Amino acid sequence: MRLGAVLGALRPALPLLLGLSLGCSLSLLRASWSHGAAEERCLAPGRPAPPARGAPPEAAEGGPGPGHEDFRPRIVPYYRDPNKPYKKVLRTRYIQTELGFHERLFVAVLTSKATMNTLAVAVNKTVAHHFPRLLYFTGLRSAKVPHGMVLVAHGDERPIWLMYETMNYIHQHFGSDYDWFYIMQDDTYAQAEQVKALVTHLSINQDVYLGRAEEFIGGDEQARYCHGGFGYLLSRSLLLKLHPHLDSCRNEILSVRPDEWLGRCIIDFLGITCVSQLQGQHYHTYELAKNTEPEKEEEEEFQAALAVHPVSDMTLMYRLHKQFSRIQLDRAYQEIQDLQMQIRNLTALTPAGEAGVTWPVGINAPFLPKSRFEVINWDYFTEQHLFSCPDGSPKCELSGASKADVGEIIESALEQLNRRYQPLLRFSKRQLLNGYRRFDPTRGMEYTLDLLLEAVTQKGHSHVLAKRVSLVRPLSKVEIIPMPYVTEATRVQLVLPLTVQDLDYVANFLDMFAMNTLDTHDNALLTLLFVYHPYDAQRVGQVDVFAGVKAMVGELEKRYAEVKIPWISVKTEVPSQVKLMDIVSKKHPVDTLFFLASVWTEINMEFLNRCRMNTISNWQVFFPVHFQEFNPALVYRGEQTASSSTDFLRDGHFDRHSFAEACFYNSDYMTARTKLAADILDRDEVLESMEVFDVFLHYSGLHLFRAVEPGLVQKYTLRSCNPRLSEELYHRCVLSNLEGLASRSHLAMALFEQEQANST
Repeated sequence: MRLGAVLGALRPALPLLLGLSLGCSLSLLRASWSHGAAEERCLAPGRPAPPARGAPPEAAEGGPGPGHEDFRPRIVPYYRDPNKPYKKVLRTRYIQTELGFHERLFVAVLTSKATMNTLAVAVNKTVAHHFPRLLYFTGLRSAKVPHGMVLVAHGDERPIWLMYETMNYIHQHFGSDYDWFYIMQDDTYAQAEQVKALVTHLSINQDVYLGRAEEFIGGDEQARYCHGGFGYLLSRSLLLKLHPHLDSCRNEILSVRPDEWLGRCIIDFLGITCVSQLQGQHYHTYELAKNTEPEKEEEEEFQAALAVHPVSDMTLMYRLHKQFSRIQLDRAYQEIQDLQMQIRNLTALTPAGEAGVTWPVGINAPFLPKSRFEVINWDYFTEQHLFSCPDGSPKCELSGASKADVGEIIESALEQLNRRYQPLLRFSKRQLLNGYRRFDPTRGMEYTLDLLLEAVTQKGHSHVLAKRVSLVRPLSKVEIIPMPYVTEATRVQLVLPLTVQDLDYVANFLDMFAMNTLDTHDNALLTLLFVYHPYDAQRVGQVDVFAGVKAMVGELEKRYAEVKIPWISVKTEVPSQVKLMDIVSKKHPVDTLFFLASVWTEINMEFLNRCRMNTISNWQVFFPVHFQEFNPALVYRGEQTASSSTDFLRDGHFDRHSFAEACFYNSDYMTARTKLAADILDRDEVLESMEVFDVFLHYSGLHLFRAVEPGLVQKYTLRSCNPRLSEELYHRCVLSNLEGLASRSHLAMALFEQEQANST
């Protein structure tokens, strides 16, 4: 009885006791295993023992061994010699440079006097823009370079000497920048995309000499050289090993053909022979016969070729390029169809089933707005007019790129309809009834067309019908546009035009300029432009309206002894931005970087750096869209304003109607201004209706970069709009004032409170 009572009392705690016992047992067992492993390692059956401590690593199955040290991660400990003075480490601008990454492929094309203006030009127009870097090499002296080509002239037309100098030049200038080097002749057509795909599948850690392998005449049967007519690929490691032996090869090896000379040099000094297959990759070539018709070549060997040789003339080069482009396009379309079929098959197995298939298959689904403010509007158009115009007018003529876009879409719609219904029906367009388009940033441009079509049957019967079709022009592969290199060390010259209406805001501008640029020793200067009305200019001897501003400038110059703030006085009734800029431009060097500011602008270092980076001489100008704060009387209505830096962007909007701020180089402005002067002749009144933005837009071939700039914030103020300016400038100024009052919700709340106050 007593034992049963004890067991009954312990029964609820029995699982806990068993768990604690099992846990302690496993812990002791694991500790014994760990202790044994420290003294004697356990080996799996059939596996070799690892090397002893301190012994050199041996190559294991599937693991890196000797010759593969580049794949082993190494930790380099930091050590600083206490006896040497500390030096600041200069970091590279890009992490790619610091980590020692190389570009993928460099292409060298060997040309001659007879083919430079024919075949070399054809290569440049067909495949050169597909390669990341391509140079032409010739033995001519002071050769005239065709447009768009980068030519290196060695001054000796002997073939062996040309090859020797070319290899030396490639090693000296590009040996440390690229992983692969492709050498070809100008009578070779190379499929650029195939060559680039080939090098992505090859290991960069091996000595590679890849091309069409040919036997030496009367030489060793085992030795092969790469035929120069079909191009060949050299790895960076092979080029580095070959370079010390080039002088010996030039003096000791006799050959007539440069490709044989190079092949013999590589074999004799490096013991590497040319191969046509490496690491599972094949270098396919095709030798053209005389009077070949590329359009009729249907052999698999031709379609798979990376290089085709010999190409006798420019026309044949262009025909080859057209044929191979058609082959690549057919392969791409076939691959798209295969992928779409796979997507359909897999979607049927998902929870959504076939209803989850988007149209077109493989393209992102349309954007789903979360509120009415995110709805993307459709633009209505016909074949003659567009009913959503860039200037805001309700109707404008369809022209330029928009007209070409609409015409191409209609042709594509007819082509797709005929492809689907032929031979039963054949469609032809009579009229575009309605057209709608919109840009969806998640998928591309969408179109909906109502077409009036005439359908003709196989028996010749015709019928007119209306049909609605939907099309999508998807976003293609995103490309990085190459831009010239710029730095943040460029000096910025601020230009501030001032009128009498701006006097109340000058003190705040100068305080912000002193705090954010002068105190921080930023590389920025300021020039003031005093715009006098003719009446004020006559009385400047008695009463100078800008005397207070000049006194503030004097105080700043006393506080900062090394700073000089010059000013320029101008007399005019209409302060045209272009006329004012003409005066400033003549007083500064051509390489000056201007920032055309307004008196409401709050200058800061963050924006000045972006001004330097986004403005590129002879390439790009920058027109930032500043952030305009709303009227605090309407937004807060007596409440305390938001003071945190994270709230200010909710109390205003980006003023897209203002083009007052601009960053550009003086040389670019002078070039565009010269073209403008030749266009308007002596009609200076035209300048009153223009801004600096219009000058660059219509009279320069530069990129105009206009983007929102959160670092450029302006306090609210009701600006005075000069009625003597052009109608467009005056209208933009009025719109800027109206949209800068408050948001829709704030205005609605203000009206609601006013109605309530009036009702009571």
